[in-house]
Amino acid sequence: MKGYLRQDGQKGIRNTVVVAYLIECARHVANEIALDFRGRDVHVIGFPGCFPNGYAFDMMSKLCTHPNVGAVLLVSLGCEGFNREGLAEIVAASGRPVETLVIQQNGGTAKTIGKGSKWVRTELDALSMQKPVDMAIEELVIGTICGGSDGTSGMTANPAMGRAFDLLIAEGAAGIFEETGELIGCEHYMADRAATPELGAEIVNCVDKARSYYETMGYGSFSPGNADGGLSTIEEKSMGAYAKSGASQIVGLIKPGDKPPTGGLYLLDVIPDGEVRHGFPNINDNAEIAELMACGAHLNLFSTGRGSVVGSAISPVIKVCGNPETFRNLSDDMDVDAGRILEGRADLDEVGREVRDLVLAVANGQKSKSEMLGHREFILGYKSFEPIGPACLPNVA
Repeated sequence: MKGYLRQDGQKGIRNTVVVAYLIECARHVANEIALDFRGRDVHVIGFPGCFPNGYAFDMMSKLCTHPNVGAVLLVSLGCEGFNREGLAEIVAASGRPVETLVIQQNGGTAKTIGKGSKWVRTELDALSMQKPVDMAIEELVIGTICGGSDGTSGMTANPAMGRAFDLLIAEGAAGIFEETGELIGCEHYMADRAATPELGAEIVNCVDKARSYYETMGYGSFSPGNADGGLSTIEEKSMGAYAKSGASQIVGLIKPGDKPPTGGLYLLDVIPDGEVRHGFPNINDNAEIAELMACGAHLNLFSTGRGSVVGSAISPVIKVCGNPETFRNLSDDMDVDAGRILEGRADLDEVGREVRDLVLAVANGQKSKSEMLGHREFILGYKSFEPIGPACLPNVA
């Protein structure tokens, strides 16, 4: 497997230029800059809020220094609360080229687009000269998420991804599964798999936090489409979501922006800490993908039953489809047909090995379906988190 070595020692599987807007008012300019490079690895990410938020700053810092990112253009309106100077300093300290364009200081829309396009073109040319280096499986971080779930997801796609996780983790990779709001009822099963009793207690507490959060909001992580697809309760949905974690020992509990310090299986706590004040924890699947990427995920496995077409900026998304009818209907968007299991054309181990092999192929440069179609969805909102405690990473001295 080959990767791109960064000055900060990380290795990425893609060599992307990120155009990052720091306020919704700068999104159009950022998009127009990226449109000049349609079909090339220029991806737009950003934070829409006008007011500062520690979580958002940390997320943008981690995303702009993601191993798949080779250079960063920051686009600011000029009067927002985002600390653009601080973000630029963090990116520069990582050894990545960075430039900040302030629309109010650069003559407006057209002139800023022109300057941004010129800078991006220069950086793309420089990155194209970079030679890949060897990259081991032990250096790979894989995220997993489910979306557009139905009654088939927990029987086929999710457990097949769990088998793939077990194979990759046994080879030394780090795997991250999340959606603690969709694991309600499975906390004690996860605690039994924890590396230490103290970590197990932390896992139970984080799921209890999710339960309390949704009770306060008056609405759980259960959509009308889930019900239409045959799921009846959050507990039933949770069992399917749990299946994608596989059977490996859980070695850590992390929060958005925390990077796995070793290989192994990690649970990502996505529910904000403190009193409920920021609305729903994740407003759609891409918010969760962004948090997985902020934890260093080079790519993400995405299971679906009803069908989802989203991809992601920065990290490739691999779609594993649990419903054979959905796969036939949306075959251009799906990478793996796990629905073969329902029809007796494959078993869980066979599909799990197929997913594992595809992970390594995509990590080595093969494009996933969402990449080929140009999907680069991204969204980021307001949240707040406290740092993890020492029990959350018991194997780290």
